[in-house]
Amino acid sequence: MDQKIITINSQSEQTRLIVYISSQMKLVKFYRLLNTLSIDVMLGSVCGALMFAKMLQVTLLPYGIAALALSVWIIYTVDHLLDARNVKGSASATRHRFHQHHFKTLLAILLVAIAVVIVLLFFIRIQVLHGGLILIGAVALYLLLHRYLKIPKEMLISILYTCGVLLPSYMVTRLSFQEIPYTIVLMFMLSAFTNLLVFSWYDYEKDKRDGFRSVAITLGKSRTQIMVWLVGSIALVLVMLATDRIAAIIIFSVILIQLVLISFPSFFTQQESYRLLGDAAFMLPLLYLLL
Repeated sequence: MDQKIITINSQSEQTRLIVYISSQMKLVKFYRLLNTLSIDVMLGSVCGALMFAKMLQVTLLPYGIAALALSVWIIYTVDHLLDARNVKGSASATRHRFHQHHFKTLLAILLVAIAVVIVLLFFIRIQVLHGGLILIGAVALYLLLHRYLKIPKEMLISILYTCGVLLPSYMVTRLSFQEIPYTIVLMFMLSAFTNLLVFSWYDYEKDKRDGFRSVAITLGKSRTQIMVWLVGSIALVLVMLATDRIAAIIIFSVILIQLVLISFPSFFTQQESYRLLGDAAFMLPLLYLLL
């Protein structure tokens, strides 16, 4: 009798374990889809914007947050669709293949998102609107001209991304120019730059096959890796100089995750896990709201 009970309990535990593993695999698969669609990047931009809002003593309106989130998604999706269209044959990268296979559907969703952003522009603060229009112009120039510019696209994207995340708070803060935490802003830009450097390092072979330009293609993988560690070292020095040490540590944690990714390529190359963790790291600034 006792043996039967033990056997039943053992089978029950095995069943629960199988169900748990299955549910976890479904969650990872779902998050992988969110990553392919750049939705996690969109959420990360909102987390960064909320961090800067608290830092600059600003309350962000829901319309502004929605406009920022959709704008980031639109920019990344346009970039991926353009890349997918320019690849001859099947793309090497998962996200580009996905955008190739679902080009028309994503284009339709993109047009709807643009229409929603246009409507949201009537509800956001006028200062944010003016700054946003200038930034939209800069992004449009980047999308049109980045293939002809000698400046690394990773640097341009990190600057534009940081400006977009900072803009909703910066345009309406009552803090003086001297009170703006520019060290934290620089660290945030470096975190985005490091992320893109690491991705270009991992995507070296794929980008080379598909004819894309990147820092890794230009400098080579070894020099790109050195650059990643150099940027990480600069960020560590900035942590010491920052007046808001909590924010500095949180942002440095984002950079630290990128350093871990480039240190263990054999592990994180599997199923492009580096992208999942690398982009998810940008949700860490949400911790700043809790501290």
